[in-house]
Amino acid sequence: MKTTLIVMFILLAAAAFGQTAGSISSQAQMVQVPDHPMHASPHAMGQEQYIVGGAGSDYTVAQGERPLWEFGPVAPQPSLGDVARAYRKQKLTAKKAEIVFEKQGS
Repeated sequence: MKTTLIVMFILLAAAAFGQTAGSISSQAQMVQVPDHPMHASPHAMGQEQYIVGGAGSDYTVAQGERPLWEFGPVAPQPSLGDVARAYRKQKLTAKKAEIVFEKQGS
């Protein structure tokens, strides 16, 4: 018990010393916002560059939406009720434990 108290005292003393012996001054200081004399102005855009390399004719770009039938058949999802019935049926037919242990003594 005494050892625990001594260790806690040393840790707390070290933490208190660490808070007081800081290198940051406690005096208030003005916030200096950097000034940028150059402002944005309109100018010509740069040349188009492809990230994957190659010329612009190697790739095609299209916009628009693809119809849903192009993505293939959609598998029908069973309803929530069917899933619940199958789960209940599975639970009833599941193998039960052969030995039942009862808590003895209190």
